[in-house]
Amino acid sequence: MKTKESLTKITCLLILLSTAFLGAKAIQAATELARINGTVISLEDFNRRYKDSLKYFQFKAPSKKNVLDDIIKRELGIQEAHKMGIDKDPNVIDRMNTVLYQAFLDKKLTKEFDQIQVTDAEAHDYYAKYPEIRTSHIFIAVRPDATAADVQKAKDKITEIQSKYLAPGKMSFAEVAQKYSEGVAAPMGGDIDFQTSDKLDPAYYAASMKLGMNQVSPIVRSQFGFHIIKMTGKKPWDEVDHPAVKRAVFDQRRNQIYETYMTQLRNQNRVVVHSELISQ
Repeated sequence: MKTKESLTKITCLLILLSTAFLGAKAIQAATELARINGTVISLEDFNRRYKDSLKYFQFKAPSKKNVLDDIIKRELGIQEAHKMGIDKDPNVIDRMNTVLYQAFLDKKLTKEFDQIQVTDAEAHDYYAKYPEIRTSHIFIAVRPDATAADVQKAKDKITEIQSKYLAPGKMSFAEVAQKYSEGVAAPMGGDIDFQTSDKLDPAYYAASMKLGMNQVSPIVRSQFGFHIIKMTGKKPWDEVDHPAVKRAVFDQRRNQIYETYMTQLRNQNRVVVHSELISQ
């Protein structure tokens, strides 16, 4: 009697398990929206991607059919790329790693970036240190791949311009720039108009900030070549684009967060650099 009762319980259990299994297969079949070779696109995944795609359309949403077609085309292309071995190409790997690196930074630092708040007072203090300035310059270019001889030749040229033509009682600064300076500003007498600190070479900006109004600098070396700079203006705070200054402060803070984190990460890992191989 007990044996018969046990068999009945086992039979019921098997029926329940079979029903659950068939139900699970039915759910799986129902959520499988498309299959590209061995890759399944589920309905849930499609709905997520479709919702994400709506962010990029302001007026007219794409049809679900078009989005699904695009997903299928993308998957077909990815599969063909793998067949062709494109994913093993060093250039492609480098580009993929760049995306991975950016995604890593977004994941790790975005929360800290979002917490940055810049007050009016902080923006004002920043601008007092890094004002928008107007300068003119006499410029002799030095190519990035210049030899030591090329650099010396450029320096000799601007030194000659300085000694021959900028002496008191000779040509004006603008006349010298028009006649002897290189670059796009020469026709304007060397005037490059108002510029913020982030738009100028750091050495150029630092040298300019040491000058009084209408004062001329000694020869200055920047990453672009040699300059003789004349300070012609500093824009007052009341005339400045204040939101732009706040963005500059935000960028500075964000860069500090990035550099601090990357320094910590570097210290936690073994990094060996042979600087002598790239020293000039």
